[in-house]
Amino acid sequence: MTFRNGLASLLRPEDSVLVLIDHQPYQLANVNSHEPQMVINNTAGLAKAAKAFGVPTILTTVIAARGGLLFPQITDVFPGQEVIDRTFINTWEDPKVVDAVKATGRKQLVIAGLWTEVCVAMPVIQALGEGWDVTVITDASGGVSVEAHQIAIQRMIAAGANMMTWLAIAAEWQRDWARMDTAVPLTDVIVQHAGGSGIAYLWEQQLLNTPVEGAAR
Repeated sequence: MTFRNGLASLLRPEDSVLVLIDHQPYQLANVNSHEPQMVINNTAGLAKAAKAFGVPTILTTVIAARGGLLFPQITDVFPGQEVIDRTFINTWEDPKVVDAVKATGRKQLVIAGLWTEVCVAMPVIQALGEGWDVTVITDASGGVSVEAHQIAIQRMIAAGANMMTWLAIAAEWQRDWARMDTAVPLTDVIVQHAGGSGIAYLWEQQLLNTPVEGAAR
């Protein structure tokens, strides 16, 4: 096994391309590995982080006329962008999606979707076999059971995939808080989608702007 380590193995926004797969009502209705509201929140946070870092994002659904449209929390981040609708269950068998990814010129492929064991695992395993550097965002994905999600993750790791969560990849893309052009928009994403961390940041800002009673002026 080739270990993924060293500075060069970390994800970089200029080399990343994100594919969001089948975040649709039909799939969400049978997600039982995660709380569905968290899947929506985490996927929206991931999408906004990608936009903040200029990471090209490919949006795709499967038979949306029956399975429902992509979550508006995602499409609102990319207004007017085409959502590629497929008949293939395996996204990586759809030439339109693969061509869109290749057109970005990026080599670090980042994937999240519903369900983990089906619509994430198949394209990840195929892309790995074709030489792509693939990362799966596990908490912006979900399976029909905890077991299904976990077994899919094990299967993809065995095939060579890298596993991360949405906030972890956002931090890895940022890498240095001195990069203010992205630190500011990323902070907004954290406030909106990172739960307690976002609230703590707002509290910190409140305290910094609250005069101390009796202090010298």
